Amino acid sequence: MLDLKEMSLQAAQARASDIFFKAGSPPMVRVDGKITNLGDYPELTGEDCESLAYSIMTHEQIGRFERRHELDLAFTLEGVARFRANIYQQRGTIGMVLRIIPLNIYTLEQLGMPPAVADLARQRQGLVLVTGPTGCGKSTTLAAMIDLINSSRRCNIVTIEDPIEFVHQDKLSIVNQREIGIDTDSFTDALKYVVRQSPDVILIGEMRDVETMNVALAAAETGHLVFSTVHTTSAAETLDRIMNMFPPHDKPMVCMRLSVSLKGVISQKLIPRKDKPGRVAAVEVMIANPTVAKLLEEGRSGQIHQAIAEGGFWGMQTMNQCLDRLYKAGIISEEEALANAGNVTELKQMMRRQ
Repeated sequence: MLDLKEMSLQAAQARASDIFFKAGSPPMVRVDGKITNLGDYPELTGEDCESLAYSIMTHEQIGRFERRHELDLAFTLEGVARFRANIYQQRGTIGMVLRIIPLNIYTLEQLGMPPAVADLARQRQGLVLVTGPTGCGKSTTLAAMIDLINSSRRCNIVTIEDPIEFVHQDKLSIVNQREIGIDTDSFTDALKYVVRQSPDVILIGEMRDVETMNVALAAAETGHLVFSTVHTTSAAETLDRIMNMFPPHDKPMVCMRLSVSLKGVISQKLIPRKDKPGRVAAVEVMIANPTVAKLLEEGRSGQIHQAIAEGGFWGMQTMNQCLDRLYKAGIISEEEALANAGNVTELKQMMRRQ
């Protein structure tokens, strides 16, 4: 009999980030970015996968899954971890991936974030975006930023997530966490009413469309601090993505709104360490200083990268500057640094300098 709690505990102890259940394969885990076997388990049958998946779903969720054949949800195993689950159907059988979320929220210092990230969390209004590919630690960074606010400010924090990942307990602040499909029907509905809930800080799980971006900008313009995520790999790409969400005739107004509201963009990747087991976050930080704000206003996103490279006084750094620093400190290998570079030629030149 397969025991989900026992397998989850085993995966957490192995420092895995994900657990994979698929018919025809034994349970697998992702450790430091690589897929490997979880212990000495036999191949799972379709019945095994169905039993494991149905054991974590409510009757309502089972009904929704059987209609749509895919479902996101989150649950907690006491004493082990919290999990974000995606349950799906493939080749007529059920598959499931569990993302392991620690029960304790890490601080920004523990995550190795630059001081500028904490400064962004201390802003009183504006828009802050955390970007990167799937599985790069965006949710962990956002949770640390929200926890910093929760520990240092007396305010009302409202999060809108799909599903809720890190669970925040009230400290100095009140934290209201709303989950799509349980506490509200959609991001659109939740965002329609969020400003009437007297929030000081709003976390939107993901920027998915023009409507979400419009609401986020409007909230930032009216005195709220707004956090969200975008699936892009750099600050310049993030700004291009946002501008291209809107029709061409709206772009000048969007550029103007971004130049006023955007406070910063944090782009990150998780890279296997060379000095010890585990991964380290490589982080690009863009701060909307006067130079960046002017470039945003004029829609010159192509010059943002250079402004970041020259913005060390403001706490800015490009991804290549961070990779070069990690490489020279002996934390990551040359191979990994180059594999994650935005501009490989530029990084090679930087790495040759002493």
